Amino acid sequence: MPSKRSAKLVARSKNSAVVFAALGDETRLRLVLRLSNEGPLSISRLTSGTNVTRQAITKHLRVMSAAGLVRNLRRGRENVWRLEQRRLEHARHYLDTISRRWDQALERLRAFVED
Repeated sequence: MPSKRSAKLVARSKNSAVVFAALGDETRLRLVLRLSNEGPLSISRLTSGTNVTRQAITKHLRVMSAAGLVRNLRRGRENVWRLEQRRLEHARHYLDTISRRWDQALERLRAFVED
């Protein structure tokens, strides 16, 4: 029977898988970086300086929104997109947990080999 900790990790993994899938695209990673560095931005600002069309950026933002990574906000007559930091923090926490478990497994292996 799995422990409560393992059950939480499995639930978190399902939740995080959507985020990792959304981040599995170079354009979306660049959008995350821009939103992280510059704060909420409009589609116009997100497309400026890139070779990506407004339609393509909109499609990527919709994928990211479905994964909970960004949110669309209305500012006056303009829609801006904001990064959802909390969602990224959950994914980072999941990776940190896996990293700790990997380190523990390697330590057990080292101890076994040295004995």
